[in-house]
Amino acid sequence: MTFRWWCGVLRVRGKTDLFLVLLFAAGFAALPVFALMPSLWGFAVASAVSYAVDEVLHTRSPAFVRRLAALQLTRTMRFAVRTVMLLALADRMNAPAAVLVAALAVLSAHFTLVILYTAVHHAIRRRRTLPVVVRNLDMSGAGVPQSPPAFLYRRFLRKLLHLDVPAHAGLLVALAVGTWAPAGVGFVLTAGLSAAAVVALLGQLRRARRMPSGDEVIGEVNRQLAGYRPEVALYFSFASVSRDFMYQVNMWIETLEQLDRRPLIILRERASFRYLGRTRIPVVCVPKADDVAQLELPELRVVLYPGNAGKNVHMLRVAEAKHVFIGHGDSDKLASSNRVSKVYDEIWVAGRAGRDRYQRVRHAISDEAIVEVGRPQLSSIRLHADQVPGPLPTVLYAPTWEGWSDDDCHTSLIPMGVTLVERLLAENVRVVYKPHPLTGKRSRAAAEADRAVRALLRADNERRDAEWAEAAVAAARPRLAEIQARLGELSGRLAGDDAQQTREARVPEAGGEAEWQALRAEWHRIFWESRGPARHNVVLGQLPTLYECFDQADILISDVSSVVADFVASLKPYVLTNANDLPDEDFRAAYTTAGGAYLLDRSCARLPEILDSVRAPLHDPMASERRVLKDYVLGPDRPTSMERFNAAVNALAERSAAEQDERLGDGQRVAVGVSDEAA
Repeated sequence: MTFRWWCGVLRVRGKTDLFLVLLFAAGFAALPVFALMPSLWGFAVASAVSYAVDEVLHTRSPAFVRRLAALQLTRTMRFAVRTVMLLALADRMNAPAAVLVAALAVLSAHFTLVILYTAVHHAIRRRRTLPVVVRNLDMSGAGVPQSPPAFLYRRFLRKLLHLDVPAHAGLLVALAVGTWAPAGVGFVLTAGLSAAAVVALLGQLRRARRMPSGDEVIGEVNRQLAGYRPEVALYFSFASVSRDFMYQVNMWIETLEQLDRRPLIILRERASFRYLGRTRIPVVCVPKADDVAQLELPELRVVLYPGNAGKNVHMLRVAEAKHVFIGHGDSDKLASSNRVSKVYDEIWVAGRAGRDRYQRVRHAISDEAIVEVGRPQLSSIRLHADQVPGPLPTVLYAPTWEGWSDDDCHTSLIPMGVTLVERLLAENVRVVYKPHPLTGKRSRAAAEADRAVRALLRADNERRDAEWAEAAVAAARPRLAEIQARLGELSGRLAGDDAQQTREARVPEAGGEAEWQALRAEWHRIFWESRGPARHNVVLGQLPTLYECFDQADILISDVSSVVADFVASLKPYVLTNANDLPDEDFRAAYTTAGGAYLLDRSCARLPEILDSVRAPLHDPMASERRVLKDYVLGPDRPTSMERFNAAVNALAERSAAEQDERLGDGQRVAVGVSDEAA
């Protein structure tokens, strides 16, 4: 508990990172001690350790580095401390006054140049900040200049501060050998390189002055949209945490690409743009509301919203289009039947369960506004009958997150997650652990439980054939990284800042889809084969996907969330956690998806009995209930979900067009009437 507490306080992930933090602290604490003793070699070692470990922590533990910055121990401050300690050491070792003055002058000039470089960098970045970021439209005519070279522009402070190393090293060598030429060489290198860097960046500032104005860029976007003529838009906003919420957009991309109508994706946060999956659909990221109003979309008929967010109002004011809340999954949470949904023209749900859920919010949503469209994303999920069991039952534990407050906390991680995983390991099963992307973002208790679960799985993997498993994982890692890099290229994630992304934006070439699908299939095959049939897996990134984890699982254990509703499509056994130990009848009455679930209380006493549904499939009393529930929650198999969703889009688009024609006709008749009256 003490170890976990320290990891939580210092924002580090494990023993190695904690050791590095302690080594880092020891190195810095030793600097004033060795400077005042004085001990040249002790200072040199402590300084080298502080430099090296500082860099490693930036890569391994960025959360710890941010914690230091919050305490005003920024990177610049740490470099300044090393400089002051170096000058103190030189003074204690009786360095000549001329050398001390030169060192102070050069290092002061270096920090001054760092400040100047930062100011120029900020000026360039402001000029290169466009009102929109674009993908899959030809923006070559916008006139956006090339971004500065990466070595000058990206992580510039990290590189520039390190230019003090020649001066530090030269002075230490001079103190060791008793001659001051090495110090002079180091001083010249530090001052010369710093000045050269500033001059080089000033040249880039001159190029940045040729950036087009915001109005010119939006004008070019509108010209490209006029040629494309979008009819359906997916609109998404989720403020500062949009990176973690981008699954809400990515899950709809393939569905949008199969529509009869021309789709467009509109994002509102720059951070979200970087985490958008591969798509051939044009994408426009517009952070400011005033710029959203400047987009010209005369043929837009339907706007789809996967999430409820305050910035939705900036699009809802477009009266010419119909606005639809499609959500990002059907669940029994209160958020899935929010009264706010009344602002939309229609609400699309998967099946009858979604309709009934909204109807329970009395006097809020009319029945005519609810349309059942199925879940097109689930078409690829492997059915129970097609599952080939491995040597050990595979349990997918996918808890939801802690929610925005403790009042709506549905996660099982805090009250029973550790106990559950301990009991699973005692039952000799393979565990695939996939927590919600936001797990631990708000609640420290959830973060600690998440770390404890990962530690249990890691320890059990080590107990099993660890040497063979680690070798297989290590052997697969280079190819997996290679595939992911290529998937990134196919996704349109280009190098450079947002302006460079827009400059390089082009209409995608045909044929990339086949390579994309083949590479994703290869990635998943290599990933699972390298892990073997018995190794526990912790899944945190975008790959492997949730639905690939479904296909690996023999049974799901989860909380009240849309994950359960989606898993119902497989007809495999699943378990709902009943962390509050409600009576079974009350729990099933409260949550629709509990109708086909095995229920697990906080003590997990029923777990061995539940796992019999996998070990002995003939003893699976909930199988028939799951078949009934699938139709209720997700709708019928025929027509397919994609056919129903596409038909709903077409019907609403036609209605929107008819109403707009009617409004135009009324306007013309009013104009004629006024003209006749004037005559």
